[in-house]
Amino acid sequence: MKFFTVTLASLATLVVATPPGIPSGSTAKTRLATLTVKAYADDGTYDRDLFPHWKSVPSEPACTAREWVLRRDGTSVVVGSDCYPDSGSWTCPYSGVKHTVPSDVDIDHMVPLKNAWVSGASEWTTAERQAFANDIDGPQLWATDGDTNSSKGDKSPDAWKPPLTSIYCSYASAWVQVKYSYDLTITSAEKTALTSMLNTC
Repeated sequence: MKFFTVTLASLATLVVATPPGIPSGSTAKTRLATLTVKAYADDGTYDRDLFPHWKSVPSEPACTAREWVLRRDGTSVVVGSDCYPDSGSWTCPYSGVKHTVPSDVDIDHMVPLKNAWVSGASEWTTAERQAFANDIDGPQLWATDGDTNSSKGDKSPDAWKPPLTSIYCSYASAWVQVKYSYDLTITSAEKTALTSMLNTC
């Protein structure tokens, strides 16, 4: 695995790519207040296959959503005719870890698929869940390092936060925007954690 960790001295000036559609902190706070608060209830019916992901991007069929995000959020990315990156570098906005091998980069669903399932997506059609899992237009898909993405898993902000506090504002704002856009519910603990993170904006 080829990667290095950004030193603490450089974190203050670390510049990383983030997805489109992240609202300002004030807008996120306003939208957070409109979300329905509902207790977390896992009935055991979630299955990742219920969210067909890494499908072709409609505007560029040669690219899957994963390949699109790798190209969008990397630095000096060169892709082949199949849209897969031949070279480039990717810095995880959550941790500051940098990768130069595309296969080492994970694409994180800001609102994890299981969290979406238990907060409303269980009532969607398969087509709607596919659109959610491949959403390149909003702040749902992030290029991250694998270890950080694994540590996040399907956790919401009350159970997991990015290692870098400098991303708290953008992270919480993006989470709120995705829940707002897809009319998903939040838990009371989730709302408290999001409010705290948005207060760093």
